[in-house]
Amino acid sequence: MCSSKSKNMNQEAISQINGRPVLQPKSNQVPTLDRRNSLKKSPPKSLIHPIASKIASPRPISLNSPPLSPNSKPIRKLAYYEKPKPAAKPVKLSERTDGGCREVKSTVTVQKQPGSIAAARREEVAMKQEERKKKISHYGRVKSVLSNEKSLNVEHEKKKRCSFITTSSDPIYVAYHDEEWGVPVHDDNLLFELLVLTGAQVGSDWTSVLKRRNTFREAFSGFEAELVAEFNEKKIQSIVNDYGIGLSQVLAVVDNSKQILKVKRDFGSFNKYFWGFMKHKPVTTKYTSCQKIPVKTSKSETISKDMVRRGFRFVGPTVIHSLMQAAGLTNDHLITCPRHLECMAKAAL
Repeated sequence: MCSSKSKNMNQEAISQINGRPVLQPKSNQVPTLDRRNSLKKSPPKSLIHPIASKIASPRPISLNSPPLSPNSKPIRKLAYYEKPKPAAKPVKLSERTDGGCREVKSTVTVQKQPGSIAAARREEVAMKQEERKKKISHYGRVKSVLSNEKSLNVEHEKKKRCSFITTSSDPIYVAYHDEEWGVPVHDDNLLFELLVLTGAQVGSDWTSVLKRRNTFREAFSGFEAELVAEFNEKKIQSIVNDYGIGLSQVLAVVDNSKQILKVKRDFGSFNKYFWGFMKHKPVTTKYTSCQKIPVKTSKSETISKDMVRRGFRFVGPTVIHSLMQAAGLTNDHLITCPRHLECMAKAAL
């Protein structure tokens, strides 16, 4: 008896001193380690939010619902944070005619989805259809306007000069085109001058030669063939030094003046000799583009060969054709140029 009581006393004393319940009855023992971990993971039911419990709970499946077809898409319900998409708005197209006498309005409903290429394409097709309807409804009026514009463009083209005259052309070159080029020339001195100028523009341009025209006239005594033919070596050298004209060019002009004097003795005048190749009648061409105007013709080659045979210098086919254009033996103004008809009228006099 004493021993059992002392054992119980010792056990109670130990539990009270150390505070360890290992010696308590089995119902009050501390749970094992696995159970302790499971208790930590599962919070009490009172701490779980009611909304979270509803979301976590699986949705009951109704056995009476009809089966879904393989092509049908499931209907997705919006979440509480999503907003419904707005319905497609009608697109209004309004076009107003140029005259302001009528206004075409139409409403086309286009279902526009964000990021949809097909929707943008449908909208574009609808707008094109509306523009086409407007053009068809005003076809007669638009046609008349286009015809009027075409006639105005034709009249404007008729007032244009030859295409080699541009906005950047020098005024002296434009004046030469508007007043001299293509006009028939019958004066011997002027024909001699044009022969010298056309020879001088080889390797240069007409604008530069026209700017030195007065210099040539002064250097060669107004292109009097009788005076130029008498130039001696001293006079020729002074022209080279004073007027800056090349020696070979000065010698060619002096030689040509001597040949002109021979032609005058044979034909009566340089004019009769030169125009005799054309039977004293200019040729009128009908070119529509400057690219079609040739640099030489069979007629210029014939004249060039005869002049070379007679002793003329710097009289190639290209130079002679340029002389024929400048002296009006051929009217190479474009038919769209107003000078074309004016030179024809002067040639008929």
